[in-house]
Order: sequence, then C-alpha cells, then structure tokens
Amino acid sequence: MIRTTYFIIAFLFLIHAATAGDERSIKDLAKALTALATDVDPAEAQALSVTAHTKARSLKKEYRVVLNPEFTVFLYNIGMRKRGWCGHWAQDIGAELKELKLKTLVLHWGEAYPNTTSENNALVVTAQNQRFEDGIILDGWRRAGRLFWCQVKKDDEYEAEQHYGHSGITMWRENMKWSAWLQEYQSTEEKPKTATASR
Repeated sequence: MIRTTYFIIAFLFLIHAATAGDERSIKDLAKALTALATDVDPAEAQALSVTAHTKARSLKKEYRVVLNPEFTVFLYNIGMRKRGWCGHWAQDIGAELKELKLKTLVLHWGEAYPNTTSENNALVVTAQNQRFEDGIILDGWRRAGRLFWCQVKKDDEYEAEQHYGHSGITMWRENMKWSAWLQEYQSTEEKPKTATASR
C-alpha cells in the first residue's frame, strides 16, 4: 500500500514537472517568436507556441514513442509503428500550425543531412520576409514529444562538424517543396473576382 502510494505520488510529480516545463517553454518560445521582428503579432506567436507544444505531446502518445526517438524510428522501419520518423513529426505538427493561417509568421520546412542516416526534418518559423537562417527551429522528434526549439544558427546538434569546439555553421537547409506545402494556405486567400481596367 505504501509502495503504491509512493509510486502514484512520484508519477504525479513527474507529470507536473513535465507540464511546468512545457508552460515555461511555451512562454519562452512565444517571446522568442515575437522578438523575430517588430511586426510579429504576440497573440499569433502565443497561439503558435501553444499549438506546437500541445501537438508534439499528443504525437508522443499517438506514435507510441518508447525509449527514444531513434528506437521509435527502428520500430517504424520494421513495420511495428505506422508513424514516428522525424518527417512525420514535422508533417503532423506543420498540418496543425497551418490551421492557424499565420499572417505575421511564416512556416518553413528544414532538413539537415538529407539522405543520410543522420537526416533530420523539422519546422522553421520566421517573420515575414526574413531569411530561413534567422528563424527558429521547432522539432518534436528530437526530444521524443517534448518540443525542442532554438534559433537555426544556434542548433549545435546540427552544425558542420569540427574536430574541436563548435563550428557555428548550420547544416539546416530549407526544403522548398515542403515549405510550399506549409505555406499553401496563404495562396487560398480570396482574390478579386474581376480585374478592373484602367484607361
């Protein structure tokens, strides 16, 4: 009885710690997104942050992540999981973020080390008319459902390898095909039905 009570208390503590960590991360990401440019809408940044964090947590359950992301990919590769590869995380989080119909922030698809065993795919968010390299990475896969985010240029896990220290050279590149998919809602806005002729 005491042992069961101890495990329940420990489990509840872990859930609270994870939730508290998400709350802090949600607030910090919204602040970082707002700081991308003076015209970024803080409410839009907050909505994006909450949605990305919430979706990453729900995908952990949906994909039935066990041990670590790499093991889940192994289970996917041998047919024991339907989804769980890094690209699936980016697709599913991206689909959710597309529903926000962002106006002051832009979604991009980032890939590092494509077509290698080190490949990773994630989302990158920028302000309007901002370079991909100046954006913020959103990666649900890397921490197995706990949303990882940082500036593209500061992602030292995906930089050109140097023998000593950090190179500061990112391996993240934009995949234009997938970025177009993430941004396609922007082209569906209503356009004038008839053109006006000027004389």
